[in-house]
Amino acid sequence: MRSLLDPRRRTAIYALVSFATGVLLTVGLLRYRPEPVTAGPEPAAAAAASSPGPAVAPANASSAAAPAADSPPSTSASDGGDAELDASAWPDTAPTPEQVFSAQPDAVRKAIDKLAPRMKGKPNVYAIAFGGDGSEDVFRNEVEYVDVLMSSRLGSPGHTLVLENNPASLSTRPLASWTNLEAALDGLAKMMDPREDILLLYVATHGGNDHSLLVDMDPIPLDQLDPEGLAEILGKHAFRWKVVVVNACYSGGFVPKLRGTGTLVLTSARSDRTSFGCGADSDITYFGRAWLADGLNATPDFIEAFGKARTEIAAWEAKESLEASEPQIDVGTGIEDKLAAWRKTAKIGPAVPFKAAR
Repeated sequence: MRSLLDPRRRTAIYALVSFATGVLLTVGLLRYRPEPVTAGPEPAAAAAASSPGPAVAPANASSAAAPAADSPPSTSASDGGDAELDASAWPDTAPTPEQVFSAQPDAVRKAIDKLAPRMKGKPNVYAIAFGGDGSEDVFRNEVEYVDVLMSSRLGSPGHTLVLENNPASLSTRPLASWTNLEAALDGLAKMMDPREDILLLYVATHGGNDHSLLVDMDPIPLDQLDPEGLAEILGKHAFRWKVVVVNACYSGGFVPKLRGTGTLVLTSARSDRTSFGCGADSDITYFGRAWLADGLNATPDFIEAFGKARTEIAAWEAKESLEASEPQIDVGTGIEDKLAAWRKTAKIGPAVPFKAAR
């Protein structure tokens, strides 16, 4: 179901306000009391104690930004952090938050209008790439790379709608939000043949151990996504064939709600495990590197690419002494055959190396 701002954020904000109020009161007492008072310093961790921080990976989890196949992507933390977009990060050249918010219906309509029509006589794949957290470029990099792969590698040019939260694309891409995801699916349902074509939904963001997904473009208030909410959104549309990929910590918690006939569900972690590769120092997550960049460039078979990715990620995590994320897969009845039928007629192109968005 819909939920408003992440409670972890509210807790952190309340703690900060309380701390600031305490400081002001202390200053007032020091200034106006007749007898001088010596105030002891507040412990540095006091303000943060009320809000759980990210699960931080060991320091040796960092490596080169463009790794070889046997090396993990650069990372300084797991994908379960409480990353926050500082207000100063809002670009001076961008529209105001209110202008961005009010422009969303038109932005989604324009993005849908730019999509290419379906190719008749064969199964088509249309994709929605959803980058939920605006505080880290890694999620923007991945969802825009999905567009590149769909157009150049997977033989589906003009069939990807990118929804992303990022300061660099506030005036060029629709926001990744609950409402925009529903509108995007409405638009694709009119362009696709829901009985014959395949919907690919790729979601990349931070995940919580309550199986909620962070949807954030501060200071715009956005509803968060959880398994029930995403299942509700997809359930409103008559897509017979779906591939749903959730790249976030604890994303295995989405499998029970999303699984079903005609649906392939892939997640980057078990329901009780974190995944790795996000952070300011990373261009792409472990799962994004392994499944998108390495797996799908080796084979257009989504399931085979997942098998390769799972093996590759396990090797990276073992090398870095990280607790295994254990990516999950659920293959619904019929979807494997449908994907095979699509590959028979798709014009699969050459491998497309990953590049960070610019």
